[in-house]
Amino acid sequence: MIIADLKTIAGRTFPARRWTRGMVGQAGQPIQAKGFAMGVVILEPNGGQVPWHNQYQEEIYMILEGEGEICVGSEKQTISKGQAVFLPPTVFHQLTNTSSEPLHMMYIYCPGGDVAHWRQELDGSLPVAGVAPTPALPLGAQPQCTKKP
Repeated sequence: MIIADLKTIAGRTFPARRWTRGMVGQAGQPIQAKGFAMGVVILEPNGGQVPWHNQYQEEIYMILEGEGEICVGSEKQTISKGQAVFLPPTVFHQLTNTSSEPLHMMYIYCPGGDVAHWRQELDGSLPVAGVAPTPALPLGAQPQCTKKP
């Protein structure tokens, strides 16, 4: 039996002010799986983000604590504890903590594998939200739904 314990996962901090701890997935995750990936993210208060990006996997964000703004394509709305949102493949999306408390969320995507926006953000090649246009934006979508704090 393999048990992933958040207390023992160091995770990684990202420039967009979030701490990500992968629990299930491929290389480097405590539980190895090819069919899906899962982890927990904490967004810092007042603007911590999962930045504007897209990917080829289907994904779900489940809000465990806190409140923020979710943007999916050209739509945006408030999302809070106990709510989940479906993120269709290739559709740009972003989650921003709009409150003064940390936002805790769980992500699940399938199939598993690496998500390009993690590498892009760390190496500086992900377009900065609100500064430069993001390639291939859906019709009517803006580069960022929430102003940077």
